[in-house]
Amino acid sequence: MSALLAELRETIAQTGPIPLDRYMALCLGHPVHGYYRTRDPLGRAGDFTTAPEISQIFGELLGLWAAEVWHMMGRPVPCRVVELGPGRGTLMADALRAIRAALPAFAEAIDLHLVETSPVLRAAQAARLGGTGVPATWHEETGTVPDGPALILANEFFDALPVRQFERRPEGWCERRVGLAPDGMRLVLGLDPEPTPGLPAQADSGAILTLPSAALAEMRRLAGRLARSGGALLCVDYGEVDLGLTDTLQAVRDHRFADPLAAPGDTDLTAQVDFGALARAAVEAGARLHGPVTQAAFLGALGLAQRAERLAARARPDEAEAVTGAAARLVDSSRTGMGRLFKVLGVSGPDLAHLPALPSSTLSG
Repeated sequence: MSALLAELRETIAQTGPIPLDRYMALCLGHPVHGYYRTRDPLGRAGDFTTAPEISQIFGELLGLWAAEVWHMMGRPVPCRVVELGPGRGTLMADALRAIRAALPAFAEAIDLHLVETSPVLRAAQAARLGGTGVPATWHEETGTVPDGPALILANEFFDALPVRQFERRPEGWCERRVGLAPDGMRLVLGLDPEPTPGLPAQADSGAILTLPSAALAEMRRLAGRLARSGGALLCVDYGEVDLGLTDTLQAVRDHRFADPLAAPGDTDLTAQVDFGALARAAVEAGARLHGPVTQAAFLGALGLAQRAERLAARARPDEAEAVTGAAARLVDSSRTGMGRLFKVLGVSGPDLAHLPALPSSTLSG
């Protein structure tokens, strides 16, 4: 039994079932037993692998993207460069290396801020970024990042924010809660007896509505900042423009799908990102939209193939194949490939009419 499971069983036994978003928040961020508080979840020894860990090209291209946007912003000094959920610091290290080589003036203008709650990952980030020459400041939340023009990178950030879920019953939409099985040992999903008002009226019985309340609140906060102070946000995550009525919650452990209720605190929990909902939240906050496009289209437009070719040409023969294979994985457009499953959405202040590699938005907000 995980330590968090024992605590949750006691809490639920005393106070009753808890909403899914509170369960997800505790699983990921409990101050003692939370998943991200206690481990490095990345790589073969962890539970999942992100794009920056697959190929250095990913971070390099995002760094060059940020450099071009900084130029479009009028080259403000200082410019807050903010990464949300920076993992091991790999993306930012690769981005800063590319920035320093391509546009040294931008590297000198950067005021770097990392939003990270995990002590384990903060230590990894500090070690990885220590030799970049760009000092970093860490934050528990985005609200404490100083005001001013900003470039914000969010790779696989919004998918880890807690969601609420509702099931359609004859009496209306009833919120999902996590409770105890009759034996008092296992966690199970149940429903509030009373429906929640104000949700879509038409749906088949048994339909699941996922409401990304935390992600929407975060997007409104970030988009409002960009509308006031200028800059841009680049959101890269897995999801769809319109998720519809479906259960988007998933759990991963040891690189395989798992039961979200089986090992709280020891399993990664995420939910697919509803890019349409994020876009509406950004527009409501006064920001401008760019995209979304698939990750394959975005990285392709930034020159991934050409960069991979140059790296492979300089690599030893036994490494060249790995370089090209890793790059191909980032833009794999098959049904389950990262290039199709992951989308890229840009959000900017109203003064930025265009962003590199992102078309004018097809979303009305």
